[in-house]
This record gives sequence, C-alpha cells and structure tokens, in this order.
Amino acid sequence: MWWTFLLALIPVALAVFITVRKIRKGSSCCGEREEAAKKIRVRDKDKSHYPYSYKLTVDGMHCSNCVRNVENSLNALDGLWATASLEKKEVTVLSKKEMDSHELERIVGQAGYTVLSCT
Repeated sequence: MWWTFLLALIPVALAVFITVRKIRKGSSCCGEREEAAKKIRVRDKDKSHYPYSYKLTVDGMHCSNCVRNVENSLNALDGLWATASLEKKEVTVLSKKEMDSHELERIVGQAGYTVLSCT
C-alpha cells in the first residue's frame, strides 16, 4: 500500500522539479530561456535633437524581453529613440523627424506587438 502513496507523489515531484528548473534557467512568455537579444543603444542621447515625441500604448508586452524587443525594433532605425514601460504598457518614442502613426504601428507590429493608441 505504501507504493501507491509513492506513485501519487511522483507527478508532484516532477512538477516541482520542472518549475524549479524553469526558474533557475529563466522563462517567460517570449523566450527568455534563450539568450536575450542584445540591447540596441541610441548613439545620440541629446533630447534636444528629437523635436517630435509620441506615446504608444502597446499590447502584448509581458516581460523584460518584450520591452527590449519593442525598444530594439524602434531604436534600430536612425533618428528614433524609444523607451518602454512594462508597468504602463507604454512606449515613448522620440524622433528627429515627424512620423506617421501608421509607420510606428507597422514597426512595432513587425516586432510582434500591437499598438492600441498613438498620441
């Protein structure tokens, strides 16, 4: 009879093992277990060079990798400087030239996220 108790504990032990392994290796909604993408840094950090500012509300950002992916998709383009807030689900985009909101939506969309609003 004791072996039936032991058999019942095996699935629980397996679940605990898998959970601990995920926590140690890192896991998230978008592949944090894999090596995270390197952050693209903006060369020109003088805010006075960016006369245009846009606030995007973005759906689908769930973790720090999501934030990095959205920022990288925008920061990879010359003349844009993006910073994202996971808590607010917002991205602030500074631009050296006037941008069409549809263009910003397209860039973020290609990264796999949805722009809900652009102001």
